[in-house]
Amino acid sequence: MNTTHPNAQTDQKMPQPQILIIDDEEPLGNAITRILRQNYRLATANSGAEGLKKARQIKPDLIILDVLMPGGMDGFATGRELKNDPLLKSIPILYLSGLSDIEAKITGLEVGADDFLTKPFDIRELRLRIKAILRRNIPHQKQPSEPLIKQSGLSLNYETFQVTTQTGVRRLTPIEFDLLHYFMIHPGKVFASEQLLQKIWDYPPGTGSPDLVRMHVKNLRKKIEPDPKNPTHLKTIPRRGYILLLNPEQ
Repeated sequence: MNTTHPNAQTDQKMPQPQILIIDDEEPLGNAITRILRQNYRLATANSGAEGLKKARQIKPDLIILDVLMPGGMDGFATGRELKNDPLLKSIPILYLSGLSDIEAKITGLEVGADDFLTKPFDIRELRLRIKAILRRNIPHQKQPSEPLIKQSGLSLNYETFQVTTQTGVRRLTPIEFDLLHYFMIHPGKVFASEQLLQKIWDYPPGTGSPDLVRMHVKNLRKKIEPDPKNPTHLKTIPRRGYILLLNPEQ
């Protein structure tokens, strides 16, 4: 007979989120580790291959991945391997890079990164990014009694993170879910990239790159639009932002 008190589990502290840092630069990895270990369980790897092995072993809640690593597997290649692995593809990735050009950021986001932080960075900004990513990837605590929200010909399921469109059912990443949900509860309203960076990514005003929004909108369109290059649901309003149409164009 199970004699465990029904509230025993709730009385226990939830385990700290686990973060895997994949970075060939030991000093950087150690510096991050010292600062973050008070709030998170940390594991480190010095190469992409080692990082993939550890990710499969521990299934972390977040992977911090350096772009520039020597050898045949840089950060982008490692990210692709992570996203191609059915057991690892849902783990969010935060890229760190000394590359400040737009193409590097776009490549990282196309690979499937949740965010991209350019070195050198303020450790306070890193903490904010980590906190925001983990919050998005923790199962939503305050779900409505009705698990579905329907708007503009789309049906969004809170329990499965799936969206149903006229072309089928697609599973969303946590950030795609939050982005689409925000548009669906504000249909017909235009949001600038700066507003979305604050609402979805928790960036302070005046920070963050519009490219981050643009790439995730692009990825979202691939899942909700019959023709992503000619969207009928999620439209771009030049010089203003993005809007989810109340009555999608046919």
